[in-house]
Parts: sequence; structure tokens; C-alpha cells
Amino acid sequence: MVVCNRTPFIHSLKEVGMATEAVVMADQMASQTFKLVRREEVAEGTMAFHFEKPSGFKFKAGQFADVTLIDPPETDAEGNTRTFSIASPPFENELVFTTRMRDTAFKRSLKKVPLATEVKIGSAAGSFTLHKDRAKPAVFLAGGIGITPFLSIVRQSHHDRFPHKLYLFYSNQRPEDAPFLNTLQNVEKTNPNFHFDRDDRICAEYESHCVGHR
Repeated sequence: MVVCNRTPFIHSLKEVGMATEAVVMADQMASQTFKLVRREEVAEGTMAFHFEKPSGFKFKAGQFADVTLIDPPETDAEGNTRTFSIASPPFENELVFTTRMRDTAFKRSLKKVPLATEVKIGSAAGSFTLHKDRAKPAVFLAGGIGITPFLSIVRQSHHDRFPHKLYLFYSNQRPEDAPFLNTLQNVEKTNPNFHFDRDDRICAEYESHCVGHR
């Protein structure tokens, strides 16, 4: 008597089907467009751009993504794509990218295009995420616009009530230059695991030391 066990074959078909579906979803996400819903100044010379987030867009706090303008009103040699850290946490229903408003065609276009303008946003990437060892504290050092991945991590940790001890040291030349300062201070007030230290003197001393040496 010959027994034919087809279970491994069936499993392999299922695996192939699942892999194919994942590839199709990745391709769809790579070509998906996102609408600009609002923009705001979050510090002097710094703006945050808020986009709709489709339910299929997944990312981890601390990751980044490419943003590509579609038929922008102007362009230059730097092109129509920029890479930004995602400033919003995964639990929110929007994607937020924050940037210093340098005088480039990309940023001028992003600032003046009408709301509801669509852009392409690539899949999230990057390993700059919170470690999994909940007994191990995390220490973050940030300055200026470099706060964005830490903001996402801190807010997601607060939302998920992670037990990690988080220590954030944040420096700027002036309080006016510090994006999301109030948000971070409010999280510290309500989360005993989050310790926030802001010191503008570090940047001020650096600026003084570097005068004439740039």
C-alpha cells in the first residue's frame, strides 16, 4: 500500500501564496499616495507636515521614510525626494514629518502646495528603535531637528505604558528653536518613567567656541 502525504505540498502552496500577497502589498504601498492634511510651524524656521496615514502603512517608532513630491511647482538639482524621520508615533492616524525650512525647491514647494496635495511616501525603514530589554534604561541625546525620532519613541512608549526608563537630553540654541518642547514637557508630567532635561547652554557654548572656525 502506498500512502501519499500531500500536507507538505499544501503548506508550501500556502507559504508561496502568503509571500506573493506580501510582495503585492509592498508594491502597492510603495506606489501609494498620501494627502497633505495640514502644516504648522513648530519652532522658529521649522515646520511639521501632517499626512493621512492609510491603515496598511506600518512602522516602528524611530523609523524614517522617503517623501516624494508629485509634479511640484518647482524643482532643482537635489530632486523631488527627501528622507525624513517620522515624528508621529505609530498609534496616531497620521504621519508627521518635520524639517528646518532651508531655501530649497523641495521645501518651498512643500510649504506652498494646497492642502490635499498628494505625495508618495515609501515604506518605513531603519533600526533606530527602542530596545526590547525592558529592564534596561534608554538614554537619548538630541539637538534641534534631531528630536523627531525620539519624539516618536517617547510618545509611543508613553501610549503603550512601556516600563522602560527613558532619559532624554535635548539641547538648542534658544527655546524658540526647540520643536515639540511643550509636548515633551507634558509627557514628563504624566509619565514617571520619562525624564526630560533641556539645556540650551550646551549649544550656546558650542556656538561660541566655533565662531571663526567654520
